[in-house]
Amino acid sequence: MKAVVFEQYGGSDVLKFMQVSDPQIKANEVLIEVRACALNHLDVWVRNGLPGIKIPLPHILGCDVAGVVRESGDLVTWAKSGDEVMIQPGVSCGHCAECLAGRDNMCDEYDIIGYRRDGGYAEFVAVPGVNVIPKPKDLSWEAAAALPLVTLTAWHMLVARAHLQPGEDVLIHAAGSGVGSLGIQIAKLLGARVIATASSDEKLAKARELGADETVNYSSDDWPKQVKRLTHGRGVDVVFEHTGEATWPGSILSLKKGGRLVTCGATSGFDARTDLRHVFYRHLTILGSMMGSKADLLAAMKFVESGQLRAVVDRVLPLEEARKAHELMEDRAQFGKLILLAR
Repeated sequence: MKAVVFEQYGGSDVLKFMQVSDPQIKANEVLIEVRACALNHLDVWVRNGLPGIKIPLPHILGCDVAGVVRESGDLVTWAKSGDEVMIQPGVSCGHCAECLAGRDNMCDEYDIIGYRRDGGYAEFVAVPGVNVIPKPKDLSWEAAAALPLVTLTAWHMLVARAHLQPGEDVLIHAAGSGVGSLGIQIAKLLGARVIATASSDEKLAKARELGADETVNYSSDDWPKQVKRLTHGRGVDVVFEHTGEATWPGSILSLKKGGRLVTCGATSGFDARTDLRHVFYRHLTILGSMMGSKADLLAAMKFVESGQLRAVVDRVLPLEEARKAHELMEDRAQFGKLILLAR
């Protein structure tokens, strides 16, 4: 099969479009003919190399996959050849206490397709059968690939962790990112008032089209003051954080007394400074959130099927242009998801 592979860590130039062996499935796995695969910041981090994390090389990236089942292992009875499917990107053991409690993203063996196992920048990918969910009939391949990781991440952050309530004010950072674009929609679905941030007026306009009630350009130094002004000096109930170092101090300042900050990432850096006086004096809550459970994605998919949540796709490129797609992501040149078409 053809795939995009890297054999050493480095910049986008290490990505090579080449012929490799087809993946072989185990009894509990399925072989997926990839139709589309979306990019995530995780792809860039893995390509650059993560301290203390061993990635088997050569490696194929890509955790957001949509495609057609071509072969099922002997233990997989619920997916057959020809089924059009989406892939839940989180992989867990399935038998520990956390998995059995429905908290599979808390499993000690938790992994992500395309992270420490080969992913979807290829014509075929092998995944556990339990990670396959049906693709809604009317959903395009591009949209199906754009949704899984960011949808379950944003759903878990706002629903399972922050418990966002109707009428609350929520600050959604980086509206142009995949997770930010879904965060806006989920927050509106839950009945919240959304204040969205982005780095350009063009992205802020698109955030309003997605449903943001107010927008703030966070390239301005006084953006936390703008948030306070939009909430009449009170601050927001919830901050949806995933940019990290660049926005963290302002996010803390933007919270009301008793507010909650939920974070799932640190795209601008992880060395975020916190003035602890704000945390204890104002009774703030800081919540960590990592991916989401399989149940989170299934819950959110009901609203995808009803049209209340939708994929936000910036542009679609052929698989062989993965290097260009990585450069676009690193330049923050997109609004929504970048998609690679395998065929």
